[in-house]
This record gives sequence, C-alpha cells and structure tokens, in this order.
Amino acid sequence: MSSGRISLYVAHGSRMMRSDQGEVLIDISPHGNRGCGKRMAEVFGSELNRNKKYVFGAGSKIAVFTWQGCSVNLYGKPEVAYVSKDTPMLLYLNTHAALEQMRKQAERENERGPRVMVVGPTDVGKSTVCRLLLNYSVRVGRRPTLVELDVGQSGVSVPGTVSALCIERPADVEEGFSVQAPLVYHFGSTTPGTNIKLYNKLTSCLAEVFSQRCEVDVVLVLDHERLYNELKRDLPHFVRVVLLPKSGGVVERSKECRRDTRDEKIREYFYGFRGLSFYPFSYEVRFSDVRIYKIGAPSIPDSCLPLGMSQDDTQLKLVPVTPGRDLTYHVLSVSSAEDGEEGARKGIVESPVCGFIVVTNVDTQAQFRDSDVGLASELTGVTSKRLTQGGPIDPHLTGTPNSSQSP
Repeated sequence: MSSGRISLYVAHGSRMMRSDQGEVLIDISPHGNRGCGKRMAEVFGSELNRNKKYVFGAGSKIAVFTWQGCSVNLYGKPEVAYVSKDTPMLLYLNTHAALEQMRKQAERENERGPRVMVVGPTDVGKSTVCRLLLNYSVRVGRRPTLVELDVGQSGVSVPGTVSALCIERPADVEEGFSVQAPLVYHFGSTTPGTNIKLYNKLTSCLAEVFSQRCEVDVVLVLDHERLYNELKRDLPHFVRVVLLPKSGGVVERSKECRRDTRDEKIREYFYGFRGLSFYPFSYEVRFSDVRIYKIGAPSIPDSCLPLGMSQDDTQLKLVPVTPGRDLTYHVLSVSSAEDGEEGARKGIVESPVCGFIVVTNVDTQAQFRDSDVGLASELTGVTSKRLTQGGPIDPHLTGTPNSSQSP
C-alpha cells in the first residue's frame, strides 16, 4: 500500500493512533461490566458491531465515539493514537434532537421538514458533521437528502460536480454512504469562483428537482464566530443560526493532501473502492461521433461584446471544443441532454450527467479518441453524444484498462 497517514480519534474512554504506511484494523469489545449491549461505539454516527474488525487504509482519519465506554483493539502502525474526553459530540447530538423536533412539528402541521446548511472555514469538519446528522436521522427512520455543493472535495461524485443523494441507510463504517443513484451536475472546476454564475445556475437546478427554492431553516456555523455573527445579522429572522465547535480530532490538510484526495476520488469512480472493484475498458471514438463543449467563454472587454450582452452571459455559453492532444487526461462528463431537443445547448448546462470518461490518447491523424470509461453499465443506452470538458488529472490514475473497439 502506498504511504500515507491514518488518524484514529477515540473519544470517551477509547484510544487513537496514526500510521505512516499500511492499514490499521480495529475491533470493538465491551469495556468492563458496563453492560453496553451488542453495540457500544460509533464512527461518525455509524454504529460499530461488537467483535468485528474494520479496516482503514492509509490517509484515513477516523473518530470512534462511545457513550458508555468500550475497548478498541488496534492492529497496524498508526501514526497517532490518543484518548480524548473533550469532545463536541453531545452538542452534535443535541443538534440532531432539535432537528428531529422540527421534523415532528412539520409532520403535525403537514409542512416540509427542516433544511440545514453547514458552513465554515476549510478543514473544520463540515463533512463530518453532515455525516453525523444524516446517520442519526436515518437511524430514527428518516430519509434525508444530502445536497453536496463542495466542488473541491465532493463526497458523492467526482470533484468538480454538485450533487444530491437520498440517504436510506446509515453510512458504511469503512466506505461511507452508498452512492448508487446520485443526481450529479457538471461544474468542471474545483473552485466556485472560476464561474460563479454557472455555480449558482447548477444550485438552482438542484433546487428545482426538489420543487423548492434553496431556502434553509437552520444554518450550522462551525468554528467561526465572526461568520456566525454576520449571518445572525444578515439572514431573515426565521432562519436559526447555530454556532458549533469543531472536533479536536480535525486535522488541517495541505494543498497537496487535498489534491491527493481529489485524485483518489476519481480513481475510486473508475476502479472502485476496497472490496468492490470496477473494470473500466478502453474504446475508440470518431471525432464525428461526439460533440465536446466547454461551459463558459473567455472574458473579453465589454466594448467587444455584442449589443445587449454582458460578461455574465458568457459564463453560461457553450463553447465547442476541437479535439486535440490538450484533451489528454481530461475528465469529460456525458450529458443526459437528448439529441434534437429544443434548446439543446441550454439543456447541456442544466441537465444532469450520466457518467464520466477520461481521455487517455488523442490521435489527430486517425481522428480517434481513446477513452477510459468508468461504470460502463451506467452509460449503456445513453443516446446523447454530447460531452462536457472538465479539468485534467494525473496520468497514473487511469491505470491499464481493458481494450475494446467500437465499430
């Protein structure tokens, strides 16, 4: 296994460790005679089974929490392991309880349940809090929806996308939530500021799917008192703004670490996670068989724009891409927009994607494109031949796919 770091954070009577390389295994057993029952610890809201071993690869950061006490057996070479009783878990649980009361009140009044937005600086545990609250909600019989707007570190699809996922069961301790049927829109960058109008448009598209505007009832602010006070001042009075501390186990990640995480997410899409392998295949496509677009035209001076057109209009413009060697090792999304539909180009921007491919070679002489296709079954029967260009990836992520040629 490649080198990396694993952090295991165990609160309330447990232990923690870190590993420079390899894997770490943990299993859970009762602590003394406390009568904790068959399940007495959890990882980010997912219950751990007694005497079952869990495997975490290099780079994982795991927090095990117990309400009544338990023993955690560790196998491997963790880089850091420690016990902490200073944990915000009780505050997170109280937040869940308050949200559940809002759901019950909404049921009595025949209204929709609460919508929660989690905000805060980089690396304060926003994704972790979302996972906790989703898991707790599912465990009491709810079916919440996760709307992922972080295009830099998406937990649902590949980086550079916004997405939504219906949560029907708690996240797997090792692999996270099941993402078999997500709703994904292509953004194409890891920073919203590169095309803020497109980002807002895709956010609106997600909202329209749920037949509601993106109005939130609760904003959870993690570890940023100034932001909390500004939101309290600026948001409508009916929006509840709550300040929560970050967990002591949160680790600030470097740019290199965040880049590696994005690369690994792309690799998981094409090759699967531990215990579930995918086998992408390679095939050749004629230039004439597909159309490739890039969303957003280059900025030009206002004086050069057509009459009545603004710079904002160019941010949603579809620009045809001429295939060339510069497309090599770029991720392309496959649009679900149908051929021949009215306003087809507009449909590409506002339509969810069917899947992703990686261009591994461009032969401008033969006019073929050689592509890796991940999750090929998802692409079966797709009538659209429109592809949208995303960002480049490292060549080592593509591996050696199986080969097959299209007629």
